[in-house]
Amino acid sequence: MTDETKITGRDLLAEGWQPGPALGVALELAEKLAQDKLNYNEILSRLNQVRLTPADYQNDPLYGVLAKPFIQLAVLEAVPPSPIRATPVPFRLWGDYFEPETLQQLTNAAHLPISQSAALMPDGHPGYGLPIGGVVATVNSVIPFGVGMDIACRMRLTIFEEQPRMLKSQRERLQKALTFNTRFGIGERDGEWQPGRRRQHEILDDPRWRESSVLRHQYDKAVRQLGTSGTSNHFAEWAALTVLEDIPRLGLQVGDERLCFVTHSGSRGVGATIAEHYTRVAKELHPELPKQYEQLAWLDLDTEAGQEYWLAMSVAGDFAAANHRTIHETVIADAGLEVAAFVENHHNFAWKELYNGQELIVHRKGATPAGLDVLGVIPGTMADKGYIVVGLGNEESLNSSSHGAGRPRSRTATKNLITRSQRDAYLKQKGVELLNPDAGVDEAPQAYKDPAVVMSQQMDLVRPIATFQPLMVMMASDDKFGRKRRK
Repeated sequence: MTDETKITGRDLLAEGWQPGPALGVALELAEKLAQDKLNYNEILSRLNQVRLTPADYQNDPLYGVLAKPFIQLAVLEAVPPSPIRATPVPFRLWGDYFEPETLQQLTNAAHLPISQSAALMPDGHPGYGLPIGGVVATVNSVIPFGVGMDIACRMRLTIFEEQPRMLKSQRERLQKALTFNTRFGIGERDGEWQPGRRRQHEILDDPRWRESSVLRHQYDKAVRQLGTSGTSNHFAEWAALTVLEDIPRLGLQVGDERLCFVTHSGSRGVGATIAEHYTRVAKELHPELPKQYEQLAWLDLDTEAGQEYWLAMSVAGDFAAANHRTIHETVIADAGLEVAAFVENHHNFAWKELYNGQELIVHRKGATPAGLDVLGVIPGTMADKGYIVVGLGNEESLNSSSHGAGRPRSRTATKNLITRSQRDAYLKQKGVELLNPDAGVDEAPQAYKDPAVVMSQQMDLVRPIATFQPLMVMMASDDKFGRKRRK
């Protein structure tokens, strides 16, 4: 190579090249081209051509090595700078112990550019994206994983005129009504009914199922799973209600003791598929988000994707409510009881609400709506009391409260810490009959925080007006110990 053919870094910089890895690769390639007897101008022209159109050379055996850094640079330059706030929006915590991951997840949500306010309930623990017990208000946007995988997971509590002692006098009839009419899990084994047993509800005639491809593809699943419950911490139980103060709207007086039926479940596979699909869409629309924020990707509500998700979320919410209503109607009919009153609420959903005159999208993921005078149901554990509460309308919590007791540790840690014999001893002490003892120990009462302590930590959010003590409980079984098919 002569001085006349040698390409220098200064030469390339003069041509508009930028300092970086590509410059060094180009100089090495220039030496190879000079050995092939190409002159200075020919070498410079070929190098510039690769720089300007690297995609044309990405598979070239000679020039591909130079094309690669330019292609990588183009990809990086196509990603907008991170939109994450330098400082988080204001948020408050209720409670006294949270895992570090829980706090980090809420802090991440508070750093989103769409966030306006956030809060963490005393039952908070880690989730996907937003923590369980996390509440976040956004502007004109919805976070699919801020709502959660089980869209519209909810509670329903039905109250009867009969007193709890009826469960002892008519135990066999009430047990049969409960076990025969409840199904947990996924698929035919636990989630579908035999021919002739398929349940009916007006939700299956709702025309909204045809308004998006995602909903159309979920319709058959909705037909199969109507009136069934999910896995994990979902349950159905007979319980003893004790009234703490007069509740005129429910026809109850302080001191009343009533038999009640309580369920916890959501939108089943329908909601899970909706959550997964639109989270993927949201991630694709926001490639600029750093990795630790990806599960908090959002959809603008003035876009087609945002409107589709909002519609699908709403349908999943109505489907979840239909599941509970169907379970209650069939169990109660078989038990030969008449309904005196009921209370129900979502705790995995997003609502449009006004704060200081501004409409915000309030995501409550594992949090109960607690607006002023709003009734809600907050369960305890399979052996500890839950509560009917009335909201106090505390806007610092975005009108929210806990949705249960919450976990102090992960499911895996719980399984390594608690034995079935310990769980069963606790149930016996509390006088609770667990109808499916193969339920996982990760749902044992000891797997949760003390519900009474959790309630004491949010007395500025809700007021307990009644308690319900579980007496006879059905829960999803643990596959590890052999899930039983119920006929």
